[in-house]
Formats: sequence, C-alpha cells, structure tokens
Amino acid sequence: MDAPVATPSASTAQLMQRRRRSWLAALAGALGVVAVLAALWWWLYASRYQSTDDAYVAGDLVSVMPQVSGTVVAIAADETDLVDAGQELVRLDATDARIVLADAEQQLARTVRQTRTVFDNRDQLAAVVGQRRADLDRALADYDRRKDVAATGAVSSEELGHARDALSAARDALRAADKNLAASAALAGRSGVADHPDVQAAATEVERAWLALQRTSVRAPVTGYVARRSVQLGERIAPGAPLMAIVPPERLRVDANFKEVQLKHMRIGQPASLTADLYGGRVEFHGRVEGLGLGTGAAFALLPAQNATGNWIKVVQRVPVRIALDPRELAAHPLRIGLSTRVAVDVRDDSGAQLAQRPRPEPVLTTRAYDIDRREIAARIAQIIRENTPERSAQSSLR
Repeated sequence: MDAPVATPSASTAQLMQRRRRSWLAALAGALGVVAVLAALWWWLYASRYQSTDDAYVAGDLVSVMPQVSGTVVAIAADETDLVDAGQELVRLDATDARIVLADAEQQLARTVRQTRTVFDNRDQLAAVVGQRRADLDRALADYDRRKDVAATGAVSSEELGHARDALSAARDALRAADKNLAASAALAGRSGVADHPDVQAAATEVERAWLALQRTSVRAPVTGYVARRSVQLGERIAPGAPLMAIVPPERLRVDANFKEVQLKHMRIGQPASLTADLYGGRVEFHGRVEGLGLGTGAAFALLPAQNATGNWIKVVQRVPVRIALDPRELAAHPLRIGLSTRVAVDVRDDSGAQLAQRPRPEPVLTTRAYDIDRREIAARIAQIIRENTPERSAQSSLR
C-alpha cells in the first residue's frame, strides 16, 4: 500500500503556523524589551524627576514713576539701555518748583522777623512788669507811711484815701502787666527764635519745596535694563504715572506650571535643570525650587472657573512653582522675560518643606535711589534764620 503524500495545502498551513509563531515570539520579545526599557526609564528618570515644558522666564518689572507733577523736558534712557541705580532717567521742567522754593524761603524770612517781634515784645513787657512792681512798692511805702502818721492827725483821712487808691491802682497795673507778659511769653515759648514752632513750620515748607525741586529729576530705583518706555518728550505727567520699567537681570527666574499629580514629592530647595528654547539643548541652566504656589493658575485668574454646574468636567489643574536660577549662568547666557523653557526637578530627596517655615529676615528688594542728602537745604535754612535774627533775639529765652 502506498504511503500518504502531503498535499501542498497542508505544508503551506504548517509554514504559516511556524511563521506566525515566530512573529508572535518576536513581538513578545519586542514588548519585553520595551517593558524593560520603560521600567528602566521609570526607575532612572520618571521616579526621580518631574518635568514640564509649561514653564516661562519671569522677573521683576520695576516701575519708574515720578513723585511730583511736571512737563518732561529730557529723557535720558531708552528701551534696552542699561541704567544704574540712582541714574537720572527723566527730567521735568523745574521752573515752577524753583518759584515755590523761593516763595517758601521768603515766607521763612517773614516768619522769623515776626517771631523776633514777639520775643522783643516779651522783653518789653518784662520791663513794664518791673516798672509796675517798682510803682507798687513806692505806693505801698507811701501808704504805710501815711497810715502810721494818720493817727496823730498829721495826715488827713482824705490824703490817706488817695494813698490807698494809688496803692490799689498800682496793684491793678501790676496784675495787668503780669497778664500781658504771660500771654506774650506763651507766644514766644521757652526756646529761641530758631526753635519757635512758627519758624520750624516755615522751615519745613522750605525743605518740602526743595525736595520737590530735587524730585523733578526722576531716577532709576534699581540697576537693570529699560523696558516698556511710555513717557514722551513734552508730556505732562502726574505723580504715580508709569514712565518706564526696569528689569534687573539678576532677578530673573522661571515659573514652571506642574500638574497637581506631580507635586507629591516636590519640596523647596530641590535641584532643577532647565533648557531654554532660545539656546536649545546645548545650554543647560541649573536652579533650585524656591517655592510652590498656594493656588492653581485657574484659582487666581481674573475670571475663576465656576464648577458648581451640572455639566462639570474634571480638568487636571496646574500649580506654579518658582525656580531660582544661577546668576553666573544668567550672566553667561542672558534670558528674557516670557521665554519658553523646559524644567526637570530632581524629587528624590523629599525631606524638605513644601511651604516656607519662617518669614524672610531681610527685604527682597531695597533701593537708596530716593535718599537725598538734606545737608544743603539745612544749611540754607540756618542761613536764612541767621540773616533775619539779631544775635540777641536768637539767643533770648523766657526768663
């Protein structure tokens, strides 16, 4: 009997089955490799780093505003210019301020002279009191003398009555002089002319007018680069009107918006690596987590989302995280506010705090650009007082 012969269809089916098995084995192997690579990626990166490309460069925009009103006559800095703290940026017309200062100086001189008159009047009234006291002593002595001899009949009762009336009049005159002296002394006070309240008030007005004159020169509060200049030549500006902004380059930072599910192990002080689209991957910045926001971006929006509706859909929220940058790296590769970046935070060490534990010991930003040396105007005020006050009146005080 002949052996069975395999048909072509049977051999083809076996070949397809073997090929299918090999493909499945290859697919399983590939999936295994992918799983291993994914596990390695999670172990080496995903479990240790939290990253986002929803991150942008931010910084301080220090506004330059005038303290007095005036007309702009000069602009000393323009967009992109580097300026130093205290440098003049805008100059206002100072004509009105000089007139106000001159008027205040004249008013101070008038006040000093009027106050000097008060002190002179007090001295004159003091002399009058002395004269009235002497008159009273004479009237009293005359009355006592006449009273002693009245019993002998040497002095008539009418003459004694006249002496008594003179004594009463002398007492009234002394009492009136004392009241006038007290009133004048109250106006003069116990200090000299220079320390009199009226003179001090006039001197304050002189100093205020002088400060207004100095403030016609608008100066830079910080060192940085000029941005958003809006002031124009000839413009009439009011106090508090924004003229331009200054960006301190060393204060640039990155605000990274992480998903809420990424914040579990994120802590203040954790290291971060960043790349900016401006430089690409060839430049890597290094920073640290400076703080985590206390609200999502949606919560602080101008129009917050209203979720108490029937068609609510859950959306993953993002929380801003502030990343401080290395000033040396910023100096080597400058960034600009608003640039896009990618941030990766190393969250392996989660022993730190999520919120600041104590207030800052020092201010974040300070400036001495508005400090003005007042010794010049103090000397000028002293000169005006000295020129309008004789030495005797300046040194006089209530005796």
